[in-house]
Formats: sequence, structure tokens, C-alpha cells
Amino acid sequence: MSKQRLEGKVAIVTGAASGIGAEAVKIFVENGAFVVIADINDELGHQLATSIGLDKVSYHHCDVREEKQVEEIVAFTLERYGTLDIMFSNAGNAGPLSSILEFNLNEFDNTMAVNIRGAAATIKHASRVMVERKIRGSIICTASVAGFVGRCAGHDYTASKHGLIGLVRSACGELGAYGIRVNSISPYAVATPLACRALDMVPSEVEAVGLDYANLQGITLKAAHIAETALFLASDESAYISGHNLVVDGGFSVINRCLPSIKKQ
Repeated sequence: MSKQRLEGKVAIVTGAASGIGAEAVKIFVENGAFVVIADINDELGHQLATSIGLDKVSYHHCDVREEKQVEEIVAFTLERYGTLDIMFSNAGNAGPLSSILEFNLNEFDNTMAVNIRGAAATIKHASRVMVERKIRGSIICTASVAGFVGRCAGHDYTASKHGLIGLVRSACGELGAYGIRVNSISPYAVATPLACRALDMVPSEVEAVGLDYANLQGITLKAAHIAETALFLASDESAYISGHNLVVDGGFSVINRCLPSIKKQ
């Protein structure tokens, strides 16, 4: 049997009770990691931990909007497993799909608090430990194609993900001196519980909409595909990749949909 890609490493995954986060927890464990599941949905988080096995994973409540809770989950991880090699900052808020003419700034503040402030807190406290202990760690953030393409999502979400990609690049510039890598993943449409709630659709409906606008046909993007991308960025296979926004969109963002496709007659 070949060596597991994360053998002996310790990871925290935020927003890990469902969707992309839950798939990442599973694939990280399958590849030899010990994982702390961080989420605000305690019931789902405990269920996931129990289903995988408490010898490999732990659940800890964490609302990333509260910096103290982020600091506490890092401390919990160190106490439980002795180190921290990987931070997958995946917690997110979809925000409303309202018109800019009816913009609710309170909702905007909440979206930014999760998607930007929360990510900043995870990067801050994970990197502090990595710097202090001289750990050549990997920090990964879930961004979105909405982080560099307009009108893919609501204004709140789009602004926050644009900002997140900038934060990742900026943090990369400082933390590279310590051997710490910071990257982001930008998925196309994935039928996660978050997306389904935001669009008020069931998973099959979200996937159908995604396929209608997709460039790459013959495959439906799943949360597991994004988790596999996170595994790559967490592993030593990406040892010299930092400051990169890895786009997982089947070419959607590089195609000009304003022009008709050109087909041979």
C-alpha cells in the first residue's frame, strides 16, 4: 500500500459538518490525517465525527465570526493532537440574492463577518501556531468563481469572495518567509446545503442550473471534487504552490458566453 498523502498530519476544517467541509474531513482522514471538525451545527458535527470514528476526528463548536472561538479551537487541536499542519478555512455564508437597489447592509455585514473576518481569524491563529512551532503548514480557503467574475452570485457573496482571494494573496506574501503556504479554491456551482438554501432549490435543481451554464459537459461538479482539490493543496504534492487561486470550474470563467458557440456545419 502506498503512503497516505496526509499521514500523521493534523487538520482543522471549518464549516465541516456538511457539504464541501464534510467531504474534506472524510478524504483527509482516508489519507491519514487527524481532523478537528469545526462548525456551528453541533448535531450534524457530532454525527459526522461519530460516523468516521472518534479515534480519528473530533468535533468542536466554532462560530468563525467570533475570534475567541477560533482561538479556542486552535488551542483545542493542539491539546488534543499536539500540532496543527493544515487549516482548511471553509465556513461560508451565501448572503441574500437581493437587488443592489434594496441592499441590506446588516445582511452584508454578516456575510462579510463569516466570509472575510472569519477567514482572517483562521489564518491569523493557525499561522501563529505554525510560525511559533516552525511548522511548514498549509492554509486553504474556500473562495468561489464569484470571487473574480461578476453576477455569479449575490452582491454580498461576490464582494466577500473577491476580498477573500485578496486576503489569501496578501497572507501568502508574509507567511512564505516561514515556509507556510496559503492558497484558495474557487469552485463553480456545487449543490451544497448552503447553496440549496440560498437558491431555495433541491440539489438536483442546483445541479441542473449549473449544467445549463457549464462549459465542461459530461460531468456534474460535486462537493467531493472540491475536497479532492483541498487534499492536493494540503499535501506535499503542492509543496511549492502558494498564493494560488485554484479554479475548479471546468473552464466556465474563461469562456465568453456573450458570443454564440462556433460549430462546424
